Amino acid sequence: MRLLLQQKPNAGEAPKFVQLTLQQDLLGGWTLLRETGQIGGKTQLRREQFLERDAAVSAFEKARDMQVRKGFQVMFAQGAHAPR
Repeated sequence: MRLLLQQKPNAGEAPKFVQLTLQQDLLGGWTLLRETGQIGGKTQLRREQFLERDAAVSAFEKARDMQVRKGFQVMFAQGAHAPR
Protein backbone atom coordinates (compact mmCIF):
# COMPACT_ATOMS: atom_id res chain seq x y z
CA MET A 1 0.00 0.00 0.00
CA ARG A 2 1.20 3.47 -0.78
CA LEU A 3 -0.24 6.94 -0.31
CA LEU A 4 1.16 10.29 -1.36
CA LEU A 5 -0.34 13.26 0.44
CA GLN A 6 0.43 16.91 -0.28
CA GLN A 7 -0.36 20.15 1.53
CA LYS A 8 -1.24 23.31 -0.34
CA PRO A 9 1.85 25.54 -0.40
CA ASN A 10 2.06 29.02 1.04
CA ALA A 11 2.97 31.76 -1.43
CA GLY A 12 6.51 31.28 -2.71
CA GLU A 13 7.06 27.92 -0.97
CA ALA A 14 7.29 24.42 -2.34
CA PRO A 15 4.46 22.11 -1.25
CA LYS A 16 4.99 19.81 1.71
CA PHE A 17 4.38 16.10 1.20
CA VAL A 18 4.02 12.87 3.15
CA GLN A 19 4.41 9.46 1.56
CA LEU A 20 3.24 6.40 3.49
CA THR A 21 4.27 2.95 2.30
CA LEU A 22 3.32 -0.35 3.92
CA GLN A 23 5.18 -3.43 2.72
CA GLN A 24 5.80 -6.96 3.87
CA ASP A 25 9.40 -7.89 4.61
CA LEU A 26 11.17 -11.14 3.73
CA LEU A 27 10.60 -12.67 7.18
CA GLY A 28 6.82 -12.18 7.18
CA GLY A 29 6.79 -8.95 9.20
CA TRP A 30 5.59 -5.57 8.01
CA THR A 31 7.37 -2.24 7.53
CA LEU A 32 5.71 1.18 7.56
CA LEU A 33 7.80 3.84 5.83
CA ARG A 34 6.97 7.53 6.38
CA GLU A 35 8.76 9.99 4.13
CA THR A 36 8.12 13.68 4.79
CA GLY A 37 9.52 16.93 3.46
CA GLN A 38 9.15 19.67 0.88
CA ILE A 39 9.11 18.89 -2.81
CA GLY A 40 12.57 19.65 -4.17
CA GLY A 41 14.05 19.91 -0.67
CA LYS A 42 15.32 17.75 2.14
CA THR A 43 13.25 14.78 3.26
CA GLN A 44 13.08 12.62 6.35
CA LEU A 45 12.44 8.87 6.27
CA ARG A 46 11.16 7.00 9.33
CA ARG A 47 10.72 3.23 9.48
CA GLU A 48 8.54 1.20 11.85
CA GLN A 49 8.57 -2.59 12.06
CA PHE A 50 5.52 -4.71 12.93
CA LEU A 51 5.14 -8.44 13.45
CA GLU A 52 1.41 -8.53 12.73
CA ARG A 53 -0.33 -7.24 9.59
CA ASP A 54 -3.28 -5.88 11.59
CA ALA A 55 -1.01 -3.70 13.75
CA ALA A 56 0.80 -2.42 10.65
CA VAL A 57 -2.46 -1.57 8.84
CA SER A 58 -3.77 0.17 11.97
CA ALA A 59 -0.60 2.32 12.17
CA PHE A 60 -0.87 3.10 8.42
CA GLU A 61 -4.49 4.21 8.79
CA LYS A 62 -3.72 6.26 11.91
CA ALA A 63 -0.84 8.04 10.12
CA ARG A 64 -3.07 8.68 7.08
CA ASP A 65 -5.91 10.08 9.18
CA MET A 66 -3.56 12.32 11.16
CA GLN A 67 -2.13 13.87 7.97
CA VAL A 68 -5.59 14.42 6.49
CA ARG A 69 -6.62 16.25 9.69
CA LYS A 70 -3.53 18.46 9.26
CA GLY A 71 -4.79 19.56 5.85
CA PHE A 72 -2.91 17.18 3.56
CA GLN A 73 -4.77 15.94 0.48
CA VAL A 74 -4.33 12.53 -1.12
CA MET A 75 -2.62 12.89 -4.49
CA PHE A 76 -1.94 9.21 -5.21
CA ALA A 77 -3.19 5.96 -3.68
CA GLN A 78 -2.07 2.43 -4.52
CA GLY A 79 -3.39 -0.75 -2.90
CA ALA A 80 -6.04 -1.25 -0.27
CA HIS A 81 -6.96 1.24 2.46
CA ALA A 82 -7.15 4.33 0.33
CA PRO A 83 -8.64 7.35 2.10
CA ARG A 84 -12.23 7.24 3.21
